[in-house]
This record gives sequence, structure tokens and C-alpha cells, in this order.
Amino acid sequence: MTDKAGLRAEMKELRAELSARNPDAGEHVAEKFPMRLLERYGPEVAGYLAIGSEIDALPLMKHLEKAGAELSLPRIEEDGSMTYRRWSPGEPLERRPFGLSEPCSSAPEVWPTLILTPLLAFDQMGNRLGYGQGHYDRTLSRLREAGRAFACALAYHGQLVDEVPVESHDQPLDWAVTEEGSFPLFMMRNMRAISAASGGV
Repeated sequence: MTDKAGLRAEMKELRAELSARNPDAGEHVAEKFPMRLLERYGPEVAGYLAIGSEIDALPLMKHLEKAGAELSLPRIEEDGSMTYRRWSPGEPLERRPFGLSEPCSSAPEVWPTLILTPLLAFDQMGNRLGYGQGHYDRTLSRLREAGRAFACALAYHGQLVDEVPVESHDQPLDWAVTEEGSFPLFMMRNMRAISAASGGV
């Protein structure tokens, strides 16, 4: 199995190439997104503002808001934890460390049930390769312990890999949407578990 550090370096380079080749991928993802996910897991939807070559989530966020979603964005708090704060496109953002733009500290904290996430790579079992800081894993764990939380990655199709290395603290994805279509990752994971339980490969 490839180690995480090596895979991160490889996928950062690949994602930059994918972004350069497909600058409209964010719009394509918005078109491909299954609206039944909003119906089942909304209306509280957490998005993100793309950094570097991350796929642009804004077209989808605007589309979901028009369909009734209540949006929020992540904010890194002073203690290093990540919360979600209410935000709507066009509202002011605060410049934070590392060049991040985040909701103001006065914005209400919310507990989203549909969480859109960026990533470097994912596999068909829903394993996600992030940036190594653990913000999404810790936050997803907290949200899932508190109630329902459905994690949906937004990615370039080329970010799908054969296998992502997994550690005990890693939180799995439930779904992924790329510019080419959707991956119901939780269903694939369940099918693998059923096959293993019945003695299949």
C-alpha cells in the first residue's frame, strides 16, 4: 500500500493538472449532483471555498441554496478545532491565517447534516485522503456522534484511486460527485461487507 505522504505529493501534482485542464469542473459537478441527497440529508449543508486546485464548490452551493439549503462554511477556531458557521454567497468573510477566507466569529455556529468536502484522493470504499491536519476527520466524528451527518466529496474523476491508506481515526465518505458522475460510496462499502460476511472475495 502506498504511504500517505507519498500519495499526497503525487495527488497534489495530479490535481493541479486536472484543475488546469478542466476549469469548469465546478459547474459540471453542480449539474451532476443528485438533488435527492439534499432532500434526504438537508437542509443544513456545509460547503467550502476552494483553495488552489480544489474543485470549486460555489456553483453547487448556490444551486443548493436556491433549492432551499441553509449554507455554512468551516472556520478554524482559536483552539484549532473546526466549526461550521452560517454563511450565504455574497456575505462578508474574514481573512484568517494561511490566507483562508472564513465566516466571521459572530456568525452563528451550526451543525450541518450534509457536508461537502474537498480532498486529494478517494477510493471506492469511501476512504478519503486529506491534507494531514485532521480537521475534517475530527469534525465529522463529532458531527456523527451528535446525530446524522452525511459526507459528500467533490472531486475530479482523476482523484479516484485504487486504494487510500486508512488509519483508525479516518472518517469515511458516504458519497462522491465528480465532473463525470456520482459514486454512492456507502453502498459500495456495504456491498463489500456483505460479500465478506458471506465468504465472498
